[in-house]
Amino acid sequence: MDTPRQSIRQKRKKPLSQQLKRSSVPYFRLLLVWGVLLAGGLVLAGNLYHLQVVHSSTLLRRAQQQQTTYIRPFVPRRQVVDRNDNVLAIDRQVYTLYVHPRLFKNVLEAESVAKKVAAMLDRPTSDLVTLLTDGYNNDRNRGIRVASALSEEVADKLKKLKANGLDLVQESSRLYPQEKVAADVVGYVDRDHRGQAGVEYSQQKLLERSAESYKLRKDGKGVLLSDRVPENFVHRDETKLQLTIDTRLQRTTRIALREQMQKFNAKRGGVIVMDAHDGSILSLVAEPSYNPNEYFNFEPHAFRNWLLADLYEPGSTFKPINIAIALEEKVIKPDDVFPDPDVIKVGGWSIRNAEKEDNLALSITGILQHSSNVGMVQVMQRLKPDVYYNWLQKLGLGKTVGIDLPFEARGQLKNQAKFVSSPIEPATASFGQGFSLTPIQLVQLHAALANGGKLVTPHVVRGLIDNQGRLQQPNLPQPKAIFSPQTAQTVVKMLEAVVLEGSGKASQVPGYRIGGKTGTAQKANIGGRGYQRGAVITSFVGMLPIESPRYVVLAVVDEPKGIAYGSTVAAPIVKSVMESLISIERIPPSQPIPKE
Repeated sequence: MDTPRQSIRQKRKKPLSQQLKRSSVPYFRLLLVWGVLLAGGLVLAGNLYHLQVVHSSTLLRRAQQQQTTYIRPFVPRRQVVDRNDNVLAIDRQVYTLYVHPRLFKNVLEAESVAKKVAAMLDRPTSDLVTLLTDGYNNDRNRGIRVASALSEEVADKLKKLKANGLDLVQESSRLYPQEKVAADVVGYVDRDHRGQAGVEYSQQKLLERSAESYKLRKDGKGVLLSDRVPENFVHRDETKLQLTIDTRLQRTTRIALREQMQKFNAKRGGVIVMDAHDGSILSLVAEPSYNPNEYFNFEPHAFRNWLLADLYEPGSTFKPINIAIALEEKVIKPDDVFPDPDVIKVGGWSIRNAEKEDNLALSITGILQHSSNVGMVQVMQRLKPDVYYNWLQKLGLGKTVGIDLPFEARGQLKNQAKFVSSPIEPATASFGQGFSLTPIQLVQLHAALANGGKLVTPHVVRGLIDNQGRLQQPNLPQPKAIFSPQTAQTVVKMLEAVVLEGSGKASQVPGYRIGGKTGTAQKANIGGRGYQRGAVITSFVGMLPIESPRYVVLAVVDEPKGIAYGSTVAAPIVKSVMESLISIERIPPSQPIPKE
């Protein structure tokens, strides 16, 4: 009988074939696992080599692109202010309201939201209810634009509704607090924030602040890393564009102009007030005008500042300039006297005075007082035509004045050969016909009489001013001397006589010495041939104070109806404007006129 130890030994001593047979399956699996692991390791190593060595530069560049972003911060357009720092244009944050009808639970919710929104927007409830319910019933997938340029106050009220389907999109908008008051000068910007008129257009480079892009880092979730944001990222440039315009004078000037235009049922009108010493414009008003906050509601012609962009024949308002030319050339003396018949013949043409008067003879001052065309023809006939033409060119006729507002038209002057060879051309030019200029150029020429004989550049931009009050002024051309101070002073004295005893009496302001000249010019037909029957442009250009002239005021009214002359239509406007100017500038009363 076998012992227990012997039986155990017998069990252990099994045939080798049986032992290999039982262990062959696990051994194969072991080899298979090791083979897979080895192959995977080789693949991973190869892929790692491929990524880290072969394509390392490409992947590094791609990673940097994913972790880096370039942001250009929003920088608002510079403010525009008048000379007293009153805001004329400023950027503000506004909101556009969109409604998504498909987000409403039912039509009742759409109707309820519509009623609440209508009350906040001051819109007809029925219109908004119809819009939103129709949108819900038609299952619109796109948002409906309901209102734009909403203020933050209105937007906050809409947000508090917490209504489904309401979407407020924040954007920047340009606001013009003075509305129509300074629209002719300031202009407006379109929806893309690009200037389209006024200084908004001409001073685009000064109004747009420079904003460079910043390179920022992001984390794996795309969130900006705050420690990588540069310190000056939210820096604000407080520099403003300051104009020479006075809003107070601009407002009173527009009122005075409108009253006369309504009284005489005029087509259009304009007023310019300029400092004759440096060319700065205190007021520039053109009617009809527009509200730059709602420019889209006006026709394109409303944006055209015709005081700069349109030409006209100045008529009698150019006579003082011609007198200055004749005095400067010494072909006349201030005390010369000329016969004043009703008609004078020039080159087969008859030239008459605007009004028939029984004047046998007139002095130079009398020619201006009575605005005698016949007298002016005789004065300028003493000047050689080529010399006269050279003077007109010297004055800048046929050119622009270079004002810093856009779309200024170039004056028209006939070619020299025609002017010199035809006697009628110098004759008609003597009383302001046969050539054309802009109202702003006429102001420039009269300013040369007021300031002692220098042509200054009209401008509305005073410069860039920072929050410390430091001013960066633009470079303007140096004044150009054209008349001697003696000639300018002589003509100014004659213009005072026009206001005291001539056609400019309606511009008199008690206590102040004023000079000026009326004009009632025919309107040339389109194309320049002949004149429109019954159509005139009335004007008056004045200056004050005569003892030390500084301000020039021009009023022009186009196609007034009724008894319409420069003396009846334009002169009263200048008087009203001068009264406001005296108050605003605190101009002291004039001293009594010295007796000769």
